[in-house]
Amino acid sequence: MAAERIIYIKAEESTLVTHPQVRLEDVFRITSPEYKIVKELGEQIFFVVPKKEKEKYSFSVLKAIELIQKLHPDYEVVNEGEKDFIVEYMPPGKKQEWIEYLKVVFVCLSVAIGSAFTIMTFNQDASVSDIFGRIYRAMEGEEANGAGLLELFYCLGLPSGIILFFNHFSKIRLSNDPTPLQVQLRLYERDVNTAIIRESSREGKTIDV
Repeated sequence: MAAERIIYIKAEESTLVTHPQVRLEDVFRITSPEYKIVKELGEQIFFVVPKKEKEKYSFSVLKAIELIQKLHPDYEVVNEGEKDFIVEYMPPGKKQEWIEYLKVVFVCLSVAIGSAFTIMTFNQDASVSDIFGRIYRAMEGEEANGAGLLELFYCLGLPSGIILFFNHFSKIRLSNDPTPLQVQLRLYERDVNTAIIRESSREGKTIDV
């Protein structure tokens, strides 16, 4: 019987929830030889969202293990999933489908126009002014006299696109997600740590028992 007193839990790297009271079964897949315990644990409150707005919360699996062990101290808890995971809270609400379609159309147009402009500048040795001149002649039928609207929107759109993409300008941020620069820095940090660990292991410098 002692071998059966085990509770297995498994969490994915990221889980989306739409209600503020997050239960264990919302985040974890729980299994055990005893069905009653699984049902009971699934209904336990794991976390209460403090703010009723879209947010991502990072957790350690130890929080769930601590909760389960308080309820069933005579059971062994075995984690079969992620050690650290994210719970994303999305406030419930009716989605407006026309906005989603509008976003898709906007992205498609942006990609199509951007790709065409990139190909043209590549073929012209990245001569943006020549491309603008060709577009102006094709649309107006005459040569452009100095800078026009194309150059103006290009000068405004380039820095705006960079700011929106990197999502980090001074203290203004469009969302709480890590910026692309922060993601690359974390990837670099992880690669450095992995390299140090492997190098120390090869040279026999790892501190062990």
